[in-house]
Amino acid sequence: MAHHHPSASGEGIMKRHALAAMASRAYLCIMKLQQASITDYASVLSFYNDVTERTPEIERFARWQKGKHPTADGIKSYIQEGSLYLYREQDVIVGAMAVTMYQGEDYHAIDWSGNVADDEVAVIHILAVSPDKQGAGIGSEMICEAVRLAESQGMKAIRLDALATNTPAHKIYERLDFEYRGKQHLYAENTGWTDFFFFEYKDE
Repeated sequence: MAHHHPSASGEGIMKRHALAAMASRAYLCIMKLQQASITDYASVLSFYNDVTERTPEIERFARWQKGKHPTADGIKSYIQEGSLYLYREQDVIVGAMAVTMYQGEDYHAIDWSGNVADDEVAVIHILAVSPDKQGAGIGSEMICEAVRLAESQGMKAIRLDALATNTPAHKIYERLDFEYRGKQHLYAENTGWTDFFFFEYKDE
């Protein structure tokens, strides 16, 4: 039996359907993230310290430790490069994350769905929600907004990583259409040598 190859018009229809599906999901994003500026640095650092100190079992699952991860220098670097985004309620930071429009070399060894240049990949880092607001869906909405942000800037893939031990995060990512793509044994200051799981957003 001969294999059927979609015509150009058929491919166009399929692509429009995929884009419509993404737009439908993006429409559900009701919050608007604000790009952090260096004037936010002190309040952002205080926010991450509070998350690290008061989130139940964060050291067990994510291995976050005050001063070790996220580091003050790392947070400042994300702000300076324009990658840190905040979600506020009544001018109080209740959520934060970094969304870089590039991936690092540690992402190269993973079997991704497609071969994409480093500067065509958005990566979500250090996503956190205030302990007072956890369980309210803010983290999920922030990931949804990160997807919208990456797509608006023409990124061809959206990826992230998490410790293999961080099973609660894995479940959230998979529910939000991120697919597990592989693992690596890597070194980090706050963990030593350990396994990291890598995920990629499925856009169809």
